[in-house]
Amino acid sequence: MMITDPEHWMRERNYVAPKRIISLVPSQTELICDLGAADALVGVTKFCVHPPDIRKKAGVIGGTKNLRMEVMRKLAPDLIIANLEENVKEQVEALAEDFPVWVSDVRDVDGALEMIRCVGILLGSPLGTAGLIADITAAFDRLELLVRDSKDISTLYCIWKSPWMSVGADTFIHDVMQRAGLQNVCGDRLRYPELSEADIRRLRPELILLSSEPYPFTGKLVSEMAEIAPWANIQLVDGEYFSWYGSRLKGAVNYLHNFRKSLL
Repeated sequence: MMITDPEHWMRERNYVAPKRIISLVPSQTELICDLGAADALVGVTKFCVHPPDIRKKAGVIGGTKNLRMEVMRKLAPDLIIANLEENVKEQVEALAEDFPVWVSDVRDVDGALEMIRCVGILLGSPLGTAGLIADITAAFDRLELLVRDSKDISTLYCIWKSPWMSVGADTFIHDVMQRAGLQNVCGDRLRYPELSEADIRRLRPELILLSSEPYPFTGKLVSEMAEIAPWANIQLVDGEYFSWYGSRLKGAVNYLHNFRKSLL
């Protein structure tokens, strides 16, 4: 079954927390562990790297878009937690024919906070998320104060090479950038636009960020980008702090705060 209302689903279970959970999203796996439910995880993806030992404690059920369906069925989960963008619709729907599945849809920071609230309900610990949500909200408020009187910096955020790819206005990364005073030069586009070298020169961003994921940009590629955009400040950044929308958001704000201060 597809869970559309976590509170209603928990009422039907008499508020008994699930004991066998499969998480199909790295940032949500980390959130589940930080909320104290790591022992309930029986399956995670190969990209679930936080906490570092979780793939030893829980079975690895493939990648986010290439699930090992039969392995998952043998694990007999009583809850599967997925995401609309990160997982394949057909695979998730097939799993929902046999198991309870909840799918998050996170497009911005506010959506991430709602996701955290819902996961808390599904784990039977809604009060446990209240403090986390408050902390993340307060942290972003502090970041807003830092950038309020500063000039926005026109920024190109790169997630891929060959072709170069960036992020559009309907992505979580875009919202995080805006909150940090990093004006997305691809903000007039949607999803993950491909860019030619000529496009990058035409956009002429002041700052170019090469993310650590999903493409593992290195110092060598900083030099390559410098040949394309010699006027720009080119920086390698930790992609987890721009794109992970679970409990890592709390630490992300400190990262963004320090990064933004370094540019003032």
